[in-house]
Amino acid sequence: MSVLHLISCRIISQSSLTSLTHCVFIPPPTRAYTHIGGNRPAVCVLSSAARGRSDVLKLKDADFDYIVPEHETLLAKFYAPWCGHCKKLAPEFETAATRLKGTVTLAKVDCTAETETCKRYGVTGYPTLKIFRNGQESSSYDGPRSADGIVNYMKKQAGPDSVHLHSKHDLENFINNFDASIVGFFSGTDSSQLSEFLKGASLMRESFRFAHNTDLELGKEYDVKYESVLLFRPPRLSSKFEESVVHHRGPLSITGLRRFIRDNIFGLCPHLTKENKDTLRKRDLLTAYYDLDYLRNPKGSNYWRNRVLKVASKFSSQGLLFSVANRNDFLEELEDEYGLGASDTNELPFVTIRTRTGNKYTMREEFTRDGKSFENFLEDYFAGRLKRYIKSEPVPAKNNGAVKVVVADTFEEIVNNPEKDVLIEFYAPWCGHCKKLEPKYTELGERLYSDPNIVIAKMDATANDIPQGYDVQGFPTIYFAAAGRKDEPKRYEGAREVKDFINFLKREASKPLVLNGVKEEL
Repeated sequence: MSVLHLISCRIISQSSLTSLTHCVFIPPPTRAYTHIGGNRPAVCVLSSAARGRSDVLKLKDADFDYIVPEHETLLAKFYAPWCGHCKKLAPEFETAATRLKGTVTLAKVDCTAETETCKRYGVTGYPTLKIFRNGQESSSYDGPRSADGIVNYMKKQAGPDSVHLHSKHDLENFINNFDASIVGFFSGTDSSQLSEFLKGASLMRESFRFAHNTDLELGKEYDVKYESVLLFRPPRLSSKFEESVVHHRGPLSITGLRRFIRDNIFGLCPHLTKENKDTLRKRDLLTAYYDLDYLRNPKGSNYWRNRVLKVASKFSSQGLLFSVANRNDFLEELEDEYGLGASDTNELPFVTIRTRTGNKYTMREEFTRDGKSFENFLEDYFAGRLKRYIKSEPVPAKNNGAVKVVVADTFEEIVNNPEKDVLIEFYAPWCGHCKKLEPKYTELGERLYSDPNIVIAKMDATANDIPQGYDVQGFPTIYFAAAGRKDEPKRYEGAREVKDFINFLKREASKPLVLNGVKEEL
């Protein structure tokens, strides 16, 4: 178990057990084997029924190099049984394996038992996911970790980097998809532009869908007169407020293709999902959450999206990206980050803005069907008239203890007090390491209670928004905010005994400490 695992608290979910799915012959090395027909040794792997019907292959050092090449595309999960993140991924991985059966194979390797294979592929953390093509490592998997995300991501890995379209029927079938499509139209198989396009498709196939054809006649309907690359938006997102087909302009290069896709793939108002949220949230993002369902009710889903688009088109040049999302997909997040209770949900969209720096805003006025309230909200946002939404516990009625309780609404007053040095612990109520630290941290506060220049504080990071500049990924996380340098908080990385905290504060404090009422000499 790693040091990081020992000192950090994480939420761990259930795991599932998986195993292998078929028989494979192995050339005779050194082990004893059961023979199956003929003289060649074989490793027999349990049938689906015998192994609990798992669709995830369980690979070992002895058979990895023989089984993997049998599969055109294979996603391997390298894991450790004790790893909490591995346990959380296990049921999602199992579900994805079942849905991808016959298209892409999913496998797993226990690195605590199969050390040779894991060492050979440079596995140093868990879980590590790698994509293999015809037995050779192709790339690391950096896609979503949900079942839906794995399925969508790996479907793009099956087959060629770019699908060769031979007819108008092929083209129509390819672009009639839930996701956007990038299609190259070229004059022949010897085209230098086609060669560059295929190189780009190979590099970006994990994120986007590519296809090409070598007959410019197929592009006539889309005003293709010479070799071109077109981006087709998903038919479900078709709207009068933006073009459904976007043409790449200028010479084709891998860099230019990447930029073209980046600038146009999402359009004016994309569908925010759990799989693309990290990409979309790299920009200032507005999201309208409602009962969106493009599979069962595409017309109803676009009713509110069109109203968002109508207003968004007036503000499209001001640096804010617009999106729509299924409220139920993000309900837990909305409850946790915006205080939206289950009873608050109705058919009207709930609108939020989240900036790249972490500032959050909510539209509290009801979204009117004429879009006027939404337009007023945007005008107030761009004019700087909106108050940021901050998730905060109530301010404590009494706060005279040795350790000051900080909530989001008092963070500025207490932690960012320019006259005080502040040591603040970000904790979680359920965290065992935080509970273990509590008596030592309280003793530290008691020993420094009479020091007028320093504050020992704590904040529940699960119930309050964490301010910008503080990176809290596990608990407890402790920072020191020095007087006069509040924009440069320093993370505490030392041991967690009282004497260790005091030694740290002696080095970092802006003034000599007053310990137990006695001022320390410099």
